[in-house]
Amino acid sequence: MDMPMQGADTGTTEGGTAEDLGPTRVLAEFCAGLDLGAVDSLARRAARRHLIDTLGAMIAGGPQEATRMVERALAAGGIAPGTVPVPGLARRYDALSAAYIGGTAGHGLELDDGFRAGSVHPGTVVVPAAWSVAAARGAGGQALLRSVVAGYEVACRISAASHPRARWRGFHNTGTAGVFAAAAAAAGLLIGLDADGVENAFGAAASSASGLFTFLAGGDVKRVHPGHAAREGLLAALLTEAGLPGPRGVLEFKEGYFNAYAGGDTGAVDYRRIDILAAGDNHPQSRFAVANCYMKPHACCRHIHAAIDAVLDIAAAEDVAPGAVEAVEIGSYAVAASHAAVGWSEMTTAQMSFPFVIATALQRRRVTLADFGAAERADPAVLGLTRRIHVTTDAECDAEYPRRRSAKVRLRLADGRSFDRYVPEPYGAASNPLTDAALEEKFLGLAEPVLGAARARDALAQLWRIEEVADIRPLAELLAA
Repeated sequence: MDMPMQGADTGTTEGGTAEDLGPTRVLAEFCAGLDLGAVDSLARRAARRHLIDTLGAMIAGGPQEATRMVERALAAGGIAPGTVPVPGLARRYDALSAAYIGGTAGHGLELDDGFRAGSVHPGTVVVPAAWSVAAARGAGGQALLRSVVAGYEVACRISAASHPRARWRGFHNTGTAGVFAAAAAAAGLLIGLDADGVENAFGAAASSASGLFTFLAGGDVKRVHPGHAAREGLLAALLTEAGLPGPRGVLEFKEGYFNAYAGGDTGAVDYRRIDILAAGDNHPQSRFAVANCYMKPHACCRHIHAAIDAVLDIAAAEDVAPGAVEAVEIGSYAVAASHAAVGWSEMTTAQMSFPFVIATALQRRRVTLADFGAAERADPAVLGLTRRIHVTTDAECDAEYPRRRSAKVRLRLADGRSFDRYVPEPYGAASNPLTDAALEEKFLGLAEPVLGAARARDALAQLWRIEEVADIRPLAELLAA
């Protein structure tokens, strides 16, 4: 995407213009200087909602096998029990391990939030890191919410400045850009770093930025990308607190992040001059990135959601029987269309697979966690429909991306009738958000099976009033299994 550039007379911050300071320092000063009282009401509400949404995903993801594998690996590596609770789990850990496990759990079921313009999942990196530090040090709800706002800003802006260049190089922004958000904005602010300390933490975190799209070939490594970023970002902040010096200007440095990950070495973008706080786009009523993030109503890759919404709408409006479908022709942007080639031999790949997900939506009129088990992936009715799903890159949709995640769908029936839908932005986007009631239903549906109804509802009530919580630790204990 075209990057906004700063002129000499724009983008001033406390220390000078954004062009003078560079994107690394601009983000560091933003985080260290963030006053929660100056955050508009829409963004504060969004931060509460995304905290609730992410914690629900973490609780539900705790019992998943990928999370259990991480626990077993840490135990085998000699990690002893600690004092920090992890949402949805019974065992306590040290803060670093709690962040790693929490990030893995939160991303493991494909239910976590995201920022469209950066193709990144900020919540499952920011919240586990911030929650672990807050629980370890007894931080209050206002400090936690401030760190969430700042963490989302860092994750979203860095990823938006990198996307889609980083994606076509094979990088997963959640793991690569996410480490900066965990380092400075989430952990660093709760630790109490100033602007110099935040920039130092960025410098330390950059060497741990990692995550490749090789998961499209199979395996469960995608699940641990946010966990790795949360842990390594937190470690970078702790190293800074302990006195380790890190490099300055690590985002725009010649051998730095943007050149290595986002094509800055090609000369296509002068990353030293970008207005990092304008990267991506904003909600019309807020300049904070958290206000423009989406939540997932369907348990699968967000790139498929617009087509799901279209198919479900047609099926409901026209009362389409799955067996009557001759073909489903889908046009979307290139990044989404690339998921047409993904198989469904495992839960991870099935949730990324355009044919399997759309076939599931047609057959079951939903896309939930229950639809990706081994039996569901072998269901002859669903498998028969996968052969009728055809996905191509649509020029108009591709031109709209990443401003929109759109899809055009034509559903043709065996009797000759056909129905068309165009979805410019899927349900759950900031422009088409989940209601508070829908968010509560999602949270309770994820948390109650693990915590029980009474504890889940008590926790939810406290989370809605998070700014009033003086010490996070009792709430953290309530959310642990």
